Amino acid sequence: MLQLNFSPFPILESERLRFRRLTNEDAPEIIVLRGNPETMKFIPRPLVVDAEGALAHIKMINDKIDENIDINWAVTEKGSDKCIGIMGFYRTQPEHFRTELGYMITPEHNGKGYVTEAVKTLLDFAFNTLNFHSIVAVIDSRHVASERVLQKVGFVKEAHFKEDFYYNNEFTDTVMYGLLKRNFIK
Repeated sequence: MLQLNFSPFPILESERLRFRRLTNEDAPEIIVLRGNPETMKFIPRPLVVDAEGALAHIKMINDKIDENIDINWAVTEKGSDKCIGIMGFYRTQPEHFRTELGYMITPEHNGKGYVTEAVKTLLDFAFNTLNFHSIVAVIDSRHVASERVLQKVGFVKEAHFKEDFYYNNEFTDTVMYGLLKRNFIK
């Protein structure tokens, strides 16, 4: 079984981005991210619209890090400490050396290649430092941009589930992508 230890918290960097731990000071940015209907369009979770909700979300993420269950990072542009996204791994199954990738970024940072750059950095860390064998990503089938990112970094479509998720009075399809460590190209 995979043994995870996120202490000390791993701070990562890519060419243009820095990945650090979320803090309570990020609450305003969490509201911007998770309170924006456009950002949350394909993420079937309630909107975070106030400081209380943002602080609860940060606490939930940090509690899982402290318990070595899952890990998420605040994503910032180098030279700035402002959180522009949240990315990381959750629904981790250490007994199977498997985890799920999740990512979101503010709309004004879309189209800059940041998500692809960030995902490559996190995959490298997950496969080569944490030693995961496989990583999955489950997305809304209508989220074309997310699908392109996954394909660009080597994920392969493994399943398409018809109307398997019910949220906001509608059934939606989800698509599961997967990537094995041996198929990951930096």
